[in-house]
Amino acid sequence: MSPKNPIQIAPSLLASDLSCLKDEVQALEKAGADVLHFDIMDGHFVPNITFGPTVLESVRKHTKLPFDAHLMISDADKYLDEFARVGCSWISVHVEACPHIQRTLTRIRELGMKAGVAINPGTSLFSLESVVKHCDFILVMSVNPGFGGQKFIPPMLERVRELKKNLMGTSVKIQMDGGIKLENMGEVAQAGVDIAVVGTGLFSSKDYASQISKLRTAAERP
Repeated sequence: MSPKNPIQIAPSLLASDLSCLKDEVQALEKAGADVLHFDIMDGHFVPNITFGPTVLESVRKHTKLPFDAHLMISDADKYLDEFARVGCSWISVHVEACPHIQRTLTRIRELGMKAGVAINPGTSLFSLESVVKHCDFILVMSVNPGFGGQKFIPPMLERVRELKKNLMGTSVKIQMDGGIKLENMGEVAQAGVDIAVVGTGLFSSKDYASQISKLRTAAERP
């Protein structure tokens, strides 16, 4: 990863200390994070329930960092306006969960947010072909969504490399989420990931600034 185009670090708040979320987002901003990633789960599309718009609204005033909402929910369209209202800057929706994905992405952009498409490990990249021009980033899941702390699925690196080739000539970024740590950050960056969502790989350290610095250094290794 060239120093002129450094990887962005997006801490996943699901792995943070949720008992003091205000303090966590402020600490992450001070530590040099680029964007804050919120995993929104509904207990239907994925077998877990996490944040909702009210939680994001409660911490929005405590940081200037962009909010990135990853909607792992079955009826994303119903909540787009609400996530925009509480201050989200980026929203990603699953290609597997949105029957009218082009319309959904268009609406996200109309609301003034960056639109992303998320894709599960078992879903073909062909499902993205018709929607690339309607999104700003693609979120490649490197674990099966629904729970934090899962192990990275190595074949997803080849998926990123293939996607990078397909995106040549576009401004669409690649985000990756799931099992990213110091040990594999170099491979993740070299494969072509622009935005790395990091959960336990960051929050397992008590010194966020030091860990973010280490992650960036690992991303720059050839």
